[in-house]
Amino acid sequence: MQYVTFDQTRPLDLILLGRITIDFNPAYTNEVKEDFKPLKDVHMFEKFVGGSPANIAVGVTRYGLKPGFLGKVSNDQFGDFVVDYFNSQGIDTSHISRCTGGEKLGLTFTEMLSPSQSSILMYRNCIADLQLHVNDVDPWYIRSAKALLVSGTALADSPSREAALKAVMLAKQYGTKVIFDIDYREYTWKNMDEISIYYSLVAREADIILGSREEFDLMENLLHPGLSDEQSAALWHGYNAKIIVIKHGMKGSTAYTADGEKFSIKPFPVEARKGFGGGDGYGCGFLYGLYQGWDIIDCLEFGSAEASMMVRSNNSSESLPGPEEVHAFIKAEKEQYGEMIARV
Repeated sequence: MQYVTFDQTRPLDLILLGRITIDFNPAYTNEVKEDFKPLKDVHMFEKFVGGSPANIAVGVTRYGLKPGFLGKVSNDQFGDFVVDYFNSQGIDTSHISRCTGGEKLGLTFTEMLSPSQSSILMYRNCIADLQLHVNDVDPWYIRSAKALLVSGTALADSPSREAALKAVMLAKQYGTKVIFDIDYREYTWKNMDEISIYYSLVAREADIILGSREEFDLMENLLHPGLSDEQSAALWHGYNAKIIVIKHGMKGSTAYTADGEKFSIKPFPVEARKGFGGGDGYGCGFLYGLYQGWDIIDCLEFGSAEASMMVRSNNSSESLPGPEEVHAFIKAEKEQYGEMIARV
């Protein structure tokens, strides 16, 4: 059953709104392997485009979808790097604008101590992505897309939060589907109440909501704290949502649909290199399945497979796979572990 349908006459498959960063990951190439060590001991890094909505924008191009991006970047060579890379990947950059007040892109330095121990050192002072303004949000651009994906990080401060809310309002006016990726990052918020207030405003209008159990708890803190997964799904289905996906890390994830059905998946077992990047891969794979009209369980399986593939990688954007790679991964995993390894 197809719970969300997209207007096939629109030229853009998806507009992503939110943060773009620059990721510096310890080098892991044929020539240099900065294997697991403290960040202070790493001498060589690889540079990648990062940030969850940016990674998803890159990822869906691997599946032949046409995304656009609504965001702000610095007016310097890092901003050039992002725009040039997006253009090379086939992402529409017509609504990525440059900051005029000297704001800079966030820089993320990754520490990988072991496959199970990884963290980031983030520089986000005077940050570019949160400078997105209501004047940057073009109604006709929103109308040109089948769906709008809002990253929760964009709601952390003004003027970005007002720009994001305007984009959601326009999407509702023009019949553009709204996807809310809660995407909580502690370092961007001032207090817990703001998190619940602004997350809830977008979630009430969203057709699809994606997040971890912890993210749903933050969103529901002022409404109904302490809900179970089933209660959370019922709450947001009561507003507008057609599909709710709640993730529990290594315990798997479950999609709840507006007709009362639920579908669960477990992660594919892999030897991880890092503990992040899987969520972005999950989002790419899950959304690709929805755009293809797949059954929800198949969307979950594809997203879970891509998540497992990405935690093995040294980055969260450049290594995002295409459909053939993900299908081959699923086939190999099932041959090794059994046909129903991921589904529960």
